Amino acid sequence: MSDTPLDPVTLAVIQAGLQQVCDEMDLTFSRAAFSPVIAEADDRSDGIYDATDGALIAQGARGLPVFVGTMQFSTRHIIARIASGNTLPPEPGDIYIVNDPYLGGTHLMDVRFAMPFYRDGHIYCWLSNTGHWPDTGGAVPGGFSASATAAEQEGLRLPPVKLFKKGTLDPELWQVICSNIRVSEQRIGDVQAQASALLVGADRLTELLNRYSDATVTAAIAEIRALAAKQMRAKIALIAPGRYEAKAFIDSDGVVNEPLTIALAVTRQDTGLTFDFTGSSLPCAGPMNSVRATTLSSVYLALRHIFPDVPLSAGAFEPLTITGIEGTFLDAHYPRPVSGCAAEVSQRIAEAVFAALVQALPDKVTAAPAGTSGNFGLGGHDPEKGRDFVMYQISGGGYGGNASHDGLSNGCSTIGISKAPPVEIMEQNFPILYRRYALHEGSGGAGQHRGGFGLDYEIELLRGHARASFVMDHGRSGPLGAAGGQNGAVNRVEVTRGGQTMTPEHLSKAQDIALTPGDRVRVRTPGGGGYGDPALRDPALIAEDVALGRYTAAEAARLFPTGANKP
Repeated sequence: MSDTPLDPVTLAVIQAGLQQVCDEMDLTFSRAAFSPVIAEADDRSDGIYDATDGALIAQGARGLPVFVGTMQFSTRHIIARIASGNTLPPEPGDIYIVNDPYLGGTHLMDVRFAMPFYRDGHIYCWLSNTGHWPDTGGAVPGGFSASATAAEQEGLRLPPVKLFKKGTLDPELWQVICSNIRVSEQRIGDVQAQASALLVGADRLTELLNRYSDATVTAAIAEIRALAAKQMRAKIALIAPGRYEAKAFIDSDGVVNEPLTIALAVTRQDTGLTFDFTGSSLPCAGPMNSVRATTLSSVYLALRHIFPDVPLSAGAFEPLTITGIEGTFLDAHYPRPVSGCAAEVSQRIAEAVFAALVQALPDKVTAAPAGTSGNFGLGGHDPEKGRDFVMYQISGGGYGGNASHDGLSNGCSTIGISKAPPVEIMEQNFPILYRRYALHEGSGGAGQHRGGFGLDYEIELLRGHARASFVMDHGRSGPLGAAGGQNGAVNRVEVTRGGQTMTPEHLSKAQDIALTPGDRVRVRTPGGGGYGDPALRDPALIAEDVALGRYTAAEAARLFPTGANKP
């Protein structure tokens, strides 16, 4: 094909082709991985990034939205460190590994691979992916140390280094990694899956370039970026000029039992949006700090929820300015602990964005979703299988109601598509039994359109011994309602040991709780916030909720006092 100006059809085909490259990487990664958190829960993402500045070119639709910004920043750090001489320069077949949160990352369990993609002896772009490893060492199995006060307590921190050199796994570096993480013998399957996904991406991208030529695809990438910026500005133009303020709160940092505040003011000026976090809490002692890359990415993903049809490209971020995070817990620096940043703080940031912009776009923005990933780590020894184990459980929650319908029940977290692994898979892999797995009925906030319901599950340890840790949120206050709707129910965690049931001091955060056979952990995740005045709810919908056992008749009469008494 000749290098002629792009027509709309060619542009659309190339854009879809780049997306397909990333989607195939996602599928390869999940299908080849060993860990349920990747293979079943899809806690991973793949993308293509610019060779010069690491800017996002395309990302898989099946990947976690929170990684839409962070992998861009981590790739940028790799490029900068290579240029400065702090990281060895690449050669064909090299794959770098990095999980350092302070170099464009999230938390230590999100491990990134990055591979330079060559054309005619030059790096054309970078292929990168992220997978959540069940364990990277640290004080507790699974890495979610609720009372960590330093990064070293959370696990092994890796700067960008070559794990694969010219296509071959570096045995010495691999030995170092294995010596610092739990159940290391199980990680090789995930590592090979992660590397294979990049190789599949390289093959598919080669086919696309060979079909359309490097120059044509390069031109398309530039046009897609410009188009994404133009489309985002068109969406921003729907917002009336002005300043929209909101706050969101984190239960505690896991160490000091006091709430943390995310203060946000969104200003619409000209064709851009400014997100000002001035007034947010100072850096905290515990693991609920957020690194800059995650904070920025949280704003990006919130806008993705509101304007999902804007193309995934670095151009979509150009009209967005984020300020006021310096000196707050939203811009953590080493050695601040950050295990809660990607799965919890990120969702509070998105919640603040929703609460601000629902004022400006009431027909497009929902009430707050459950906003917690329900991070539950369980590690110990299984005598029947004669081996140690580390289990990581994530769980869904209710989505917020909106102007047109009720919120989704037991939906994925705000930050991604990750879903709870099937109960059968978890019971097959770990010495546990699910005693309960149901909707957290009644947890949706009341409103003209109620919030969706969270999840109610209970796990019993069957044999051996284990230690449980939690880094969750929304245990102190439920997800915010909007336009007169009520808040969703709070997150509830209960641990039963020796017949005695207790609630953690920090409500949904605790670590190193020793369990023996017969002990149980029960989690009831939050429901979404309600939207609109509950008195305006359709009586037929109220009757349906009561008939299906979502609310008792008494609860419905209390929550929807006018609507419940209508004929």
